[in-house]
Amino acid sequence: MSTADIQDPRFTDETAAREALENIVWPNGPVCPHCGNADADKLAKLETKSARPGLYYCNECKGQFTATVGTIFEHSKIPLTKWWLAMHLLGSSKKGISSHQLHRMLGVSYKSTWFMTHRIREAMRVGGLAPMGGDGSIVEIDESFIGRKAGFEVKQGTGHKNAVLTLVERGGSARSFHISEVTKAEIMPIVRANLDRESHVMTDEAARYAKLGDEFADHHAVDHLRGEYGYTDRVTRVKVNTNTIEGYYSIFKRGMKGVYQHCSEKHLHRYLAEFDFRYSNRVKRGVHDVERAAKIVEGAKGKRLVYRRPNESPLA
Repeated sequence: MSTADIQDPRFTDETAAREALENIVWPNGPVCPHCGNADADKLAKLETKSARPGLYYCNECKGQFTATVGTIFEHSKIPLTKWWLAMHLLGSSKKGISSHQLHRMLGVSYKSTWFMTHRIREAMRVGGLAPMGGDGSIVEIDESFIGRKAGFEVKQGTGHKNAVLTLVERGGSARSFHISEVTKAEIMPIVRANLDRESHVMTDEAARYAKLGDEFADHHAVDHLRGEYGYTDRVTRVKVNTNTIEGYYSIFKRGMKGVYQHCSEKHLHRYLAEFDFRYSNRVKRGVHDVERAAKIVEGAKGKRLVYRRPNESPLA
């Protein structure tokens, strides 16, 4: 982390951290998360000695709230300065940063830090986006395997591993999905739902992708089985390869194996969201570390992640 980063007031001053959070959560002024009231005349900031900093009262529903309500920070006793630093570090570390490393840097217990990182990954997760690609855009599609499925002892082939499908737009964003098996029936609905029909698609030689040219603007494939990894189409002069998505998987696997080392199947989708977020918000797309942390806070709105042990009541 640079000297400028260390001196960022969001990491050292609780008031600055709270105000930075409020500016993102409430860009147009306070809004009651309980009833949606945004009328400034019906909202009052409580500034008594016993009131928590940033506490508001809504005259409409008679409720109290802060900017953390309805976000991943709700009910957290960890200072917002540490939350900001954790978001900055997780968002700026290309291959991720372990909860053990964060727990040492933040001075927070490992259990709390583990919970923080999963909440942050939830804020990184995006959904309901418009289809990727479009006219003139090239989208690469491929699958990979990571970790081991629960209950599988046999290590032959890839059946015991978790399958991941990723779509990467050249010069753009990435979207990854944890799939149960690598089949046409499993993959094609995801591809159709996430790609613009005007996209130019590139894949490997797998038979499940053979008919993509019938549904999208164009489709080229490289035959890895023949030792082919890239060529230039003689007619369109388009460079045909899957180097972009292979580069994505290179970072993903180095992070998962070298930093996180182990990931259970039930949490894999959150780690995929983390790597997709950093790739889609990289410096080459004009997003730097400060903006990346702010984007995480934007994604934190309307999300709460509560972990419970299997024997605990849903109301616990």
